[in-house]
Amino acid sequence: MTESPFLDVPAERIVAMNRLALAIHDLYPVSLGHTLIVTRRVVETWWDATGAEKAAIMDLVDHVKVLLDTQFQPDGYNVGFNAGPLSGQTVPHLHVHVIPRYRGDVTDPRGGIRHVIPDKAKYWSDHE
Repeated sequence: MTESPFLDVPAERIVAMNRLALAIHDLYPVSLGHTLIVTRRVVETWWDATGAEKAAIMDLVDHVKVLLDTQFQPDGYNVGFNAGPLSGQTVPHLHVHVIPRYRGDVTDPRGGIRHVIPDKAKYWSDHE
């Protein structure tokens, strides 16, 4: 893959950067402060990235968390990525979502990312 919408990001969307990755405001945020951490080199998934690129991404995840804590004071976070079209990945360029969560943003946050398959989200319901 040679083209990516993340390669030509306007400067005002860039939150932070390092040698191998950059953090940008998500164009379609699911919450206030939703940020993407993107490799500078175009690779499709986490497993295509080098160890150095993975470390650079995680350094920016930590940095962005500090920025978001200061700016928005979220109550929690979801951090993750989709790998491949069947996981929901729509842009074949590795990007890690840092999604701030806020008290009351959903009725019951339990199940977190399990909600990608709604029937599997309430795994605890049979045990209550």
